[in-house]
Amino acid sequence: MPHEQQHYVNGAWVAPLQPALFDVIDPSTEEAFTRIALGGAADVDRAVAAAKAAFPAFSRTTRAERLDLLRAILAEYTKRRQDIADILSREMGAPKTLSYERQSATGIAHLTRMIQVLESYRFEEVQGTTMIAKEAIGVVGLITPWNWPINQIVCKVAPAIAAGCTMVLKPSEIAPLNAIIFSEVMHAAGVPKGVYNMIQGEGGVVGAAMSSHPDIDMMSFTGSTRAGILVAQAAAVTVKRVAQELGGKSANILLPDADFPTAVAKGVLGMMGNSGQSCNAPTRMFVPADRHDEAKAIAKTTAENLVVGSVSDPKTNLGPVVSEAQFNKIQRLIQAGIDEGAELVTGGTGRPEHLNRGYYVRPTVFAGVRNDMTIAREEIFGPVLAILPYKDEAEAIKLANDTVYGLAAYVQSGDLAHARRVASEMRAGGVHINYPVGDTAAPFGGYKQSGNGREYGKWALDEFLEVKAVLGYEAA
Repeated sequence: MPHEQQHYVNGAWVAPLQPALFDVIDPSTEEAFTRIALGGAADVDRAVAAAKAAFPAFSRTTRAERLDLLRAILAEYTKRRQDIADILSREMGAPKTLSYERQSATGIAHLTRMIQVLESYRFEEVQGTTMIAKEAIGVVGLITPWNWPINQIVCKVAPAIAAGCTMVLKPSEIAPLNAIIFSEVMHAAGVPKGVYNMIQGEGGVVGAAMSSHPDIDMMSFTGSTRAGILVAQAAAVTVKRVAQELGGKSANILLPDADFPTAVAKGVLGMMGNSGQSCNAPTRMFVPADRHDEAKAIAKTTAENLVVGSVSDPKTNLGPVVSEAQFNKIQRLIQAGIDEGAELVTGGTGRPEHLNRGYYVRPTVFAGVRNDMTIAREEIFGPVLAILPYKDEAEAIKLANDTVYGLAAYVQSGDLAHARRVASEMRAGGVHINYPVGDTAAPFGGYKQSGNGREYGKWALDEFLEVKAVLGYEAA
């Protein structure tokens, strides 16, 4: 890959102004396989200046011009989809099947959806004698994570382009190479100079410089709640808009009328997919107390049937987690579950027995969990499921909502009307009934400490627009 030690600024690959190198670790081997250039505040200044200079012209482009650009980006992305999938397997440990069928596929899905949204989006509407206009907010700063990296890049960049914004992207330095390929996609698609800029770097340096920069009008951040608070604090000085998609500890309520063999098994698989590294994973499974043993047995069998191993093996379900720091955090939390008295049904600390290197975690299920235990409160971000018994529906709903997070919730029932009633009481930005297929048109975001703002589809486009009222406006 020719651009690993460069940034992309003003339509060109450029050397960093403040050179520093950072090892990219293959989590399957625990060894560095390349190095990227880390940026600094001066690199951010250069990129923001390019975006600011490009904004007046790009914000005045027509809907048709931006549609043509998004279609060109989609075409170039499709050409590079396999490259993106391959590098995701290496830099973040996604199994090959997952990286191609799920991870890299999200870029196509978001670009396709944004083209559909932009084709009919109403940027102007006359209400009486006032014209309501929606206009590009300006220069936007985008900070994206390592767990679904290309998904979060595209679901921010696509609506920013559709809105007429210019941008500076800081991808995760833990999984940065997919962003380099995406930047090559943007260049090949003919994105005008300065509209899209990409700076590699650490959150505490590049992210902080972006968040406090006076010429960035909005920050869109996806990551941990801790880091999101720092972004918001830095952004407050310049009173810029901040949209955040943060952590989660999502509840999965299995009502007594659910099909338990299906509901428990799908809950385990959904929670442990991507090695448990999804902010909206259903990590707390609530089951009726009198069916706790049944749920425990199904979860044990399902987890033990998962294949943990080489990302290149098509039989592999779970690859390694992304980093040593993440591996150590998960081990600490599994041990906390044991120490606090939760029943370890399967899994536990350490690697699977057949693996002697790599950040592999044993698929782990705890039962008899109380909602005040550490494993029920903290976001583990690994393949660790907590099963919590409840005595009645009211208690299940109360316990499910008893969390600082509110990103997602799940309800399983054989009675759709019953499931909908429970869903209406969940304090979460997205509620999933009976494990539906994903919907890129549905707003994605959370309540409480899971963030603010919404992504995906029309809701994402709304985030990158300012609302202007032109009073005294009379329709022709």
